[in-house]
Amino acid sequence: MRLKMLLTACLVLLPAVAFADPTGDYQVLGKNPDGKEYTGVVKVTRTGETYSVAWNVGGTEFIGTGLGAKFVGDRFQMGPASPDDTAISVGYISGQSFGMAMYFQQPDGTWQGIWTYGGSDKASLENWVK
Repeated sequence: MRLKMLLTACLVLLPAVAFADPTGDYQVLGKNPDGKEYTGVVKVTRTGETYSVAWNVGGTEFIGTGLGAKFVGDRFQMGPASPDDTAISVGYISGQSFGMAMYFQQPDGTWQGIWTYGGSDKASLENWVK
C-alpha cells in the first residue's frame, strides 16, 4: 500500500518537474513593435548560475544572458539558474542593438514573454514552444 502511494505521488509530481526546466530548443513566434509577426528558434542553456539564450530570427542572431526565478509559496524567489525556474529575465544583444525580455512558463509547458529593445517606448510579445 505504501509503495503504491509513493508511486502515485511520483507520477503526479513528474509532469511538474519535467515542465519546470527552461533549458532546451524552442520554436519562437513573436510580434515586432510594428505589429508584424516573426518566427524563429531559440536555444536556452544553463551556464553555471546563469542562462545562455541564443535566438535565430530571420537569419539574425540575438545572444542573451538570463537569470532565473521560481515560485516558492506565494512569491517569486530569485537565485542562481535552476531546473526549478519558472521565469527567466534576459538581457540580449544583436549587432549594435541591445534589449531585455522576461519569460514565464505556462501550465502547458510553453513560455510566454515580453521584450523591448534599447531606446524603444514599446513592448512586444513572444512565445516559445518545445
